Amino acid sequence: MDGKVMTSSEHRDPMTGEPGAHPIGTGVGATIGAMVAGAAAGSVVGPAGTVIGMAIGATLGGLAGKGVAESIDPTVEDAYWRNTYRSRPYVETDASYDNYGPAYSYGVSAFGRFEGRHFESVEPDLAREWMAMRGPSDLSWDLARPAVKDAWQRMSEFRTAGGAAVRS
Repeated sequence: MDGKVMTSSEHRDPMTGEPGAHPIGTGVGATIGAMVAGAAAGSVVGPAGTVIGMAIGATLGGLAGKGVAESIDPTVEDAYWRNTYRSRPYVETDASYDNYGPAYSYGVSAFGRFEGRHFESVEPDLAREWMAMRGPSDLSWDLARPAVKDAWQRMSEFRTAGGAAVRS
């Protein structure tokens, strides 16, 4: 792997063949959108509002996630981090990629959701959501934070370079 962020000009929907489908980005966006909107509605109108809010949030979040995901190939990003995570100063010597992989994925998807903002300005939101988004990782936010920020920074470099970020 040469460290390049790979892109694709179009992702085809497996059912319709239409360009612009990206199941991972849409799914991540939908999940996060559902969580945020559901929680907001639930706090105002109770459990029924939570369900309705989650449905609306999933739709809006999915659309946001889809737009960002079009320029990022999550398979390439996962391979990049899988091959380089051990070289990162925050990774403990005997750490498994299964603990850090979700943090890198979260950083990539979070960058898309909050693109144009600084990591530090959205960190409280990311920290709050980490427990729900961490999947099989058992990292606390304090331990996951450097990996999330590392992935965020890689995406920032990718965007700044116009889609040609290289990182060794």
